[in-house]
Amino acid sequence: LMLIVVVPVIFLTLYFAWKYRASRDFEIYTPKWAHSTKIEAVVWSIPILIVVSLSVITWRSTHALDPYAPLEGQGEHLTVEVVSLNWKWLFIYPEQGIATVNELVFPANKPVAFKITSESTMNSFFIPQLGSQIYSMAGMETKLHLIADEPGTYKGISSNYSGAGFTGMKFNAIATPTEDDFEAWVASVKQSQTSLTSGAYEQLAEPSENNPVTYFSKVDDGLFHNIVMKYM
Repeated sequence: LMLIVVVPVIFLTLYFAWKYRASRDFEIYTPKWAHSTKIEAVVWSIPILIVVSLSVITWRSTHALDPYAPLEGQGEHLTVEVVSLNWKWLFIYPEQGIATVNELVFPANKPVAFKITSESTMNSFFIPQLGSQIYSMAGMETKLHLIADEPGTYKGISSNYSGAGFTGMKFNAIATPTEDDFEAWVASVKQSQTSLTSGAYEQLAEPSENNPVTYFSKVDDGLFHNIVMKYM
């Protein structure tokens, strides 16, 4: 688009320098000339068309990459509620009734809808190989939609500094080869003897660093909603 302006300017500069050179004294020169409707139309219409074109491209691409927009044409999604704590990640699976700390598991080729909030300072939920980051903030629910095209283990981090234990806020995002593999993992989590009650959550929310992976076989109903609302 820039060449639409640059090329004519360079061409006309060279053309006028040649056309009105000193040796061509027969050319007509009108020093009092002040207006041309045709030139005004060209000078204004080209920038307007460029701005309109860029506006359309920006609008479409921005909305196409909206992290809040569900992934279309990918089938039913898995919902995961994410809470950033000092200094660990809590993942709640409301449909499965389980929760984990510092381990995220989901089937490959299945869209995952993340609902994200924070118990404390602002963090940033980020799995670089899968997509963009999104901030987690107390009293607010942000959203992100991702999908893993291939099974594997992807590294997840916090990309926003949040205090002393920030560097330890890492987790594995594991995309299982099949839905059955994911269900088998869910069944193994349900073998845990630990439940995530409101009281257990308050203990979990206490600041701690380099936390190991932890499984919770049960989660209090509405826990994520209560975490968001406690700061509203």
